[in-house]
Amino acid sequence: MESELGLIEQSLISRYSLCVLETLSELPDSFTITDPSISGHPIVFASKGFLKMSGYSKNEVVGRNGRVFQGPGTCRRSVMEVREAIREERAVQVSLLNYRKDGTPFWMLFHMCPVFGKEDGRVIHFVGVQVPISRRPRRSGGRNGVGLREEGSRMSDIVYGSCRKEVFFDSLVDLRRVLSLESALDDADNRGFDIEESCEASDVEKTRAATAINNILSVLTHYSESMGRLVCGKRCSSSGVGLLSSALNISLGRIKQSFVLTDPNLPDMPIVYASDAFFKLTGYARHEVLGRNCRFLSGAETDSSMIYRIKESVQNKTACTVRILNYRKDKSSFWNLLHISPIRNASGKIAYFVGVQMEEGCKNQVRHGLSPEMRQLSAVGAVRIAVRSLSMGAGPSKS
Repeated sequence: MESELGLIEQSLISRYSLCVLETLSELPDSFTITDPSISGHPIVFASKGFLKMSGYSKNEVVGRNGRVFQGPGTCRRSVMEVREAIREERAVQVSLLNYRKDGTPFWMLFHMCPVFGKEDGRVIHFVGVQVPISRRPRRSGGRNGVGLREEGSRMSDIVYGSCRKEVFFDSLVDLRRVLSLESALDDADNRGFDIEESCEASDVEKTRAATAINNILSVLTHYSESMGRLVCGKRCSSSGVGLLSSALNISLGRIKQSFVLTDPNLPDMPIVYASDAFFKLTGYARHEVLGRNCRFLSGAETDSSMIYRIKESVQNKTACTVRILNYRKDKSSFWNLLHISPIRNASGKIAYFVGVQMEEGCKNQVRHGLSPEMRQLSAVGAVRIAVRSLSMGAGPSKS
């Protein structure tokens, strides 16, 4: 419960105010809201309609990625369509086979739309509306595959009946293909649906999904305006230089160590990404960190010579490691084994600097047989891979 409220408070309340939760809860539609800036791209809000449709409770949904509702019959191509839309930060509408908590499958029309910050064009959230598809998918070859099974039975009679030996083996090959399909259909009946079949939504269901999206965006826009942090359904600004794409945010979220990414191409070299482990180490929340220079971690007893070494490293575009006294939000101090390194994009230009933090004397310093230095270097390597892969034409990223 505590982690759930933390996600909601950080992701929704700080952006739209506390009142948005009550208003969203009154909407009749089935929908979820996810935050790509949080590690794992989790659900931060689930409507009553969604909880009723899926059979899950709010505590079982908030904080989890939407893949939890997929199963063996979910079409991988449709899932990839959604992932591609997230990477390209655009809307998408696909038919999906999802699963309720009790394991029963159901077809739904999934309509997802990004929510952009008006002032900088950054993706704040993704809204996903789920509309149940009313009609059952159709299979070719007869109702529920009966025609194909009857055809297989007739072929069996032909092969094992009056056929000549010289055609027996050729026919047997075809028979095995049919029997294999028959077995697949039987398995599909046991699951409820076949993996490869599709179920198209009607125009009415598509319109219903689009209307729900518009209603949700209207609520978010209204409350963001009252907070002075307006959002919109379309990217209204191109000034978001240095802001990370949703795809890069999600990739960086898989790195479990404490680190920040800063942009040397922006005034005062602000933090544009911070890991969950960094928030845990320092006690700060995401909205208290992003956009600030790292100097806020320094305090009265921080050695100025260490700060100078860091500045010199940035100016020379080189890596460095320092032992520096930093301060948490609660003003308590800790010795930070800090490693800083430039991160180049696919074209070879320095796009970011990464700073990997490790508290000196921490019990978990040596994990999986790796020294603190090796763990820091592995984090730097993971960040480099994420940045370069996304800057090689794999979606919107920093060039």
